[in-house]
Amino acid sequence: MLPSLVVRPCRHTGRVSSDIPPHRIPGRADVLVVGAGPGGSAAAAHAAAAGHDVVLLDAATFPRDKTCGDGLTPRAVAELDHLGLGDYLDDRPRIDGLALHGWGAQQLVHWPSGRFPAYGSAVSRVEFDEAIRVHAVARGARMIQGAKAVDVTMSNGRIDEVIVESADGPAAIAVRDVIVADGVRSALGKALGREWHRDTAYGVAARAYVPSGRADDHWMGSHLELRGPDGALLPGYGWVFPLGGAGDGLLNVGVGALATAQRPAHMALRPILEHYARMVGDEWAIGGPPQRITSALLPMGGAVTGVAGPNWMLIGDAAACVNPLNGEGIDYAMETGRLAVELIDDTRRSPDHTTRWTDILVEHYGLAFSAARRLAGVLTVPQAVPTLGRPGIRSARLMSLVVRVMGNLITPEDADLVARAWRTAGRVSTRIDDRPPFR
Repeated sequence: MLPSLVVRPCRHTGRVSSDIPPHRIPGRADVLVVGAGPGGSAAAAHAAAAGHDVVLLDAATFPRDKTCGDGLTPRAVAELDHLGLGDYLDDRPRIDGLALHGWGAQQLVHWPSGRFPAYGSAVSRVEFDEAIRVHAVARGARMIQGAKAVDVTMSNGRIDEVIVESADGPAAIAVRDVIVADGVRSALGKALGREWHRDTAYGVAARAYVPSGRADDHWMGSHLELRGPDGALLPGYGWVFPLGGAGDGLLNVGVGALATAQRPAHMALRPILEHYARMVGDEWAIGGPPQRITSALLPMGGAVTGVAGPNWMLIGDAAACVNPLNGEGIDYAMETGRLAVELIDDTRRSPDHTTRWTDILVEHYGLAFSAARRLAGVLTVPQAVPTLGRPGIRSARLMSLVVRVMGNLITPEDADLVARAWRTAGRVSTRIDDRPPFR
């Protein structure tokens, strides 16, 4: 018999969300999903729809904010269709492509058409994460908020129980399978042996919101020539894009930088972000200073090991499934959530996830991540950005390729010259990697 439920309306989806009070934490679950961001909630929704008894756990109380660019690529839009949320973006901005700026030039590049929708969108993470979480509960997942997974009990590498801490004290949940989606720091992943390797490119980023008269624009601004308040060229980029009328007339504005262990990013992000907002203020009709500034450190390109065990898998940011060229990870998070549930449903073929999950991540992302993080590493070298960017921004064809790569829009089925060249670059890069993605 299910425990009594606390019910809250959710104005964003029209559904209701059901939460298990922390003091009524269930004693077991077929599938425990740790982390209710886009990846975890997507995984919970897919698993519940497949008939599993699912518990979705998060240390936060929703709705909650998250440091993120809030942008949704066409690949992320396609994943919403997989979830059954294809109409969620109907009243959200339709982002037709990127307005790329730098070195006195601009290119308007449409999202490429093909397997994915030819448009993206943008929703604040406060709203987006809540909508997917509520959808997972509507599918049948049981939600526990305000409770953190802190440890596990194991036998022969399998998780028997997950130890959960809440305001009411510790509790244990017996599990059959665990999907770890607790973000870039991944406390549970660390407890399971996950290790982040900083010898390849990683990101640092800051994000804020600003009021604007262009909140219903159809372009995502991206500035490849990022300069600090002193005019010095920085190894990073800036972005600005609309959140639409539902976003209260706000823009998301942010700056990001690439770094490696050899070339760390020594940047004071807040003054750089404030300077960038002033720089684009007239163009984007910005009507006030940046609000709700937050920052984050981003493992990228599969630069982690220890992503799976016999009955557990890391997904999304926890598995460093983040694009090394732009810091985007929402589409990877939702996609890996779906793939993880497909593997759970394929237990007869692979009752032990340890090797198979790593192979799946490598199969889907290994070549692209290896090539992208190698290029990202090159961009941390002083003067590499202007050397490549100054002529590149003047080529519409080259910028179209950049957008296709940055948007994670090259698939294994694509057989055109660009796709073949990108996969070849990935194969060459992987062969010379000291540590290939996820290995």
